[in-house]
Amino acid sequence: MTIKIDSLLIDTLSLFFTASRLNKNRKLPLLNSASEKIDLLKFFLQFIWELKVLDNKKYILLSKDVIVVGKMLGNWIKSVEKQTLPK
Repeated sequence: MTIKIDSLLIDTLSLFFTASRLNKNRKLPLLNSASEKIDLLKFFLQFIWELKVLDNKKYILLSKDVIVVGKMLGNWIKSVEKQTLPK
């Protein structure tokens, strides 16, 4: 499970990096993919917490950070969507 979470984090960071270098018309698919990975990461964190693999303190700390990143990503997606709307 730890390997899957590590892989999700690396994949998500890679998507952020790549999206930041693309023009606005090519960003959205990568940002949506990153959003899916963030949702999956939230799921895995809750899953390992429910299995008691992760204690409450660590779960709260990690979850807060993932939620903040998810909100920032959501705002980025909204911004790109506004920029790419046909006029």
